[in-house]
Amino acid sequence: MVERFDAIVVGAGQAGPSLAARLASEGMAVAIVERHHFGGTCVNTGCTPTKAMVASAHAAHMARRAADYGVEISGTVTIDMAAVKDRKDKMVEKSRTGLERWLGGLDKVSPIRGHVRFIGDRTLAVGDRHITAPRIFLNVGGRAVVPDYPGVHEIEALTNSTILDLDTVPRHLVVVGGGYVGLEFAQMFRRFGSAVTVIERGDRLLKREDEDTSETVAALLEAEGIELRLNADCVAFSQETEGPTVKVDCTEGAPSVAGSHVLLAVGRRPNTDDLGLDVAGIVTDERDYIVTDDALETNVEGIWALGDCNGRGAFTHTAYNDYEIVAGNLIDGAGRAVTDRTQAYALYTDPPLGRAGMTVAEAKAAGRRVLIGKRPMTRVARATEKGETTGFMKVIVDADSERIIGGAVFGVGGDEAVHVLVDAIQSGAPYTALRDTMHIHPTVSELIPTILGELEPVED
Repeated sequence: MVERFDAIVVGAGQAGPSLAARLASEGMAVAIVERHHFGGTCVNTGCTPTKAMVASAHAAHMARRAADYGVEISGTVTIDMAAVKDRKDKMVEKSRTGLERWLGGLDKVSPIRGHVRFIGDRTLAVGDRHITAPRIFLNVGGRAVVPDYPGVHEIEALTNSTILDLDTVPRHLVVVGGGYVGLEFAQMFRRFGSAVTVIERGDRLLKREDEDTSETVAALLEAEGIELRLNADCVAFSQETEGPTVKVDCTEGAPSVAGSHVLLAVGRRPNTDDLGLDVAGIVTDERDYIVTDDALETNVEGIWALGDCNGRGAFTHTAYNDYEIVAGNLIDGAGRAVTDRTQAYALYTDPPLGRAGMTVAEAKAAGRRVLIGKRPMTRVARATEKGETTGFMKVIVDADSERIIGGAVFGVGGDEAVHVLVDAIQSGAPYTALRDTMHIHPTVSELIPTILGELEPVED
């Protein structure tokens, strides 16, 4: 027997539940299938747990700096990692169970547990249960890549998911990967008290960012006692008596690093390999991401892909925007496209980096004449008052169109202040409109108009 629905949503990550609710509000009978935890990566192994732990690490860091603010704390600052984990776990559980209860209480929405796979054009199997619908939405997310480095299976390597289960502070955490995930955990556990080494195969951290960002992040981490090993061309592992050892082939430094724990943070892959996509004729690319058009529909009419599995973004906000695009087009006839949105994201080191639009390197590679305004956080009143002056603010303008095309706010409040640039880029207004706007003092955002009044050309 095949159960019939008006729509099937596969995956209860950021896009799935909202889409199911919206479709149901239009009178559709909707099945939403989840094989693991409701809430997806963000709630369970991403935003919620990691930012909760970043907050604990920040509290420890500020406690150690208390004397800088005229506050005396007697005794040594210690970390109860079990309590940190318990605080994080409670937040995750509250979000997850709240989402599941909400979905279960919606009219016309049928939550289903289990692994799903295609067994026909519009038919899916969930265990022994067969379901079908004329509209299918794939929101299956992604997971950490475990690279096939020599010896990687000889050690008990951690990923971004399993490191969240630690209830003791590692003696020496070796982080393989100098990207966003690796650096957030590196700083976090250094502040918890671990010795930390970051191993990166490239010649700098955050290779997709401009060099000034890479240099500032590196200086920040090294100032907190994190060892950086760059140009590690030959990474290999071995299990020694005292713990895992990571071999590195760098231009300088010791040939290996002996740690107590290893975190692999070298990328992610989509959860598309066990869905039977070939049975439905759904096309994927060379990295197993589902290929979609700009409206996020696959090559098979009536089947869409949203979130991390479509390769159009790897963030909670991009996944949610995918839902808005698909729902807007399907229900409202909005004609929205994924290419219309301004790319924006944040690195949640402390202080954070907020990024919007293009980097300088990307703009120059596209043949644009670029104007740039930049100011160090040492010249931002809000930052000096808070005693957090690491970083800078940068705005990138296209000299010909006079539009803002990118920017970065790396410093205290950077993840919030960057939205001024996101909105300006999205609106397409000339930079002079923002330059002439009055902002509130003392804030970080108030310096963006000032920077726009100090633009200079970028040399080729």
